[in-house]
Amino acid sequence: MKAIRETLQRLEHEGNDRHIPCESPCQVDFSENDYLGIAADVELRRDFLNSLTAETFLPSSSASRLLASRQNAYRSLEAYLSELYGKPALLFNSGYHANTGMVGALGGKQTLFVADKLVHASIIDGLTLSGSTFMRFRHNDYAHLERLISKYGADYERVVIIAESVYSMDGDSADIAALVRAKRLHANTLLYIDEAHAVGVCGDRGLGLAQNHAGEVDITVGTFGKALGSEGAFAILGNSLRSYMINRCRSLIFSTAIAPVTVSWSEYVLRRVVEMDDRRSRLAELGMLLGEALKSGSKSHIQPYIIGDAHQVMELSHNLLRDGIKVLPIRTPTVPPNTERLRFSLSATMSAEAIEFLRQTMRKYE
Repeated sequence: MKAIRETLQRLEHEGNDRHIPCESPCQVDFSENDYLGIAADVELRRDFLNSLTAETFLPSSSASRLLASRQNAYRSLEAYLSELYGKPALLFNSGYHANTGMVGALGGKQTLFVADKLVHASIIDGLTLSGSTFMRFRHNDYAHLERLISKYGADYERVVIIAESVYSMDGDSADIAALVRAKRLHANTLLYIDEAHAVGVCGDRGLGLAQNHAGEVDITVGTFGKALGSEGAFAILGNSLRSYMINRCRSLIFSTAIAPVTVSWSEYVLRRVVEMDDRRSRLAELGMLLGEALKSGSKSHIQPYIIGDAHQVMELSHNLLRDGIKVLPIRTPTVPPNTERLRFSLSATMSAEAIEFLRQTMRKYE
């Protein structure tokens, strides 16, 4: 217990201690990942609820996916995802489950992982669980990636390149074509792209940035808990990889499956999101306005305001909340030391006036 108390004291001294926030009213909320405003869409929820009966409202799967008696909702959503992406789909309870489980399952002594320096913690945890050798290439530095594969790839039977299409803390995008070129350097290479922050927002019909290279991307991961306003995640992958994951992915095999009613809601939403080009356009417009307000030079739906000091970023977050603007601090270890920041996340339901209110308020603290 002494070591635990000392750890907590050290975190507090550094300004890196964390607390679960209370629900707090605010005029503008930049803290959530409801990029299209789906989670806040009461009319959409009402329509879905009206479609349910006591028989179709199934609040529990009561078993893991491999044991559950009720499979229709899962199969229906996987079939629709397969129709959209042109490849088989497999559902997971969360993006964290998908990444830790699949990356872990791909590992082995003869597998080399090469991952972007800024991939999500769930991928890092999967790499650790895999027991494989893994290396990190500098963020979006594809020459560095190619050098690592050229130098070390021949020592392994399989190479797995891992990147995100849109990065969660900086909002910048990967060059999928450059990743594909790196993949071609080694005969037996898999390309794994996490599209958690792109699905619903980016690409044709909101299907992400990897779609233009679907034949070269071996595993695409998307989530329902962000732009799609639901819960869970999915992987798009070939038949052999899908079967392999069903047999080897521990997070799938040993977790009680997500509730069928949630899966039905996910499909209900997804069928509407692919038609929501107006919301995607609105989000892009807001991204430009936010970039101007923060002077970030970005147009993304995710933009950081980097301060570089944990105590200062906490103070600014508290001050903004007092003024009616909720934007939470992001600190080490979520981001590297000295890059502590506020992470601004947009929703298509926001107004230009809200961005102007932010701009005027931020002036007080410059």
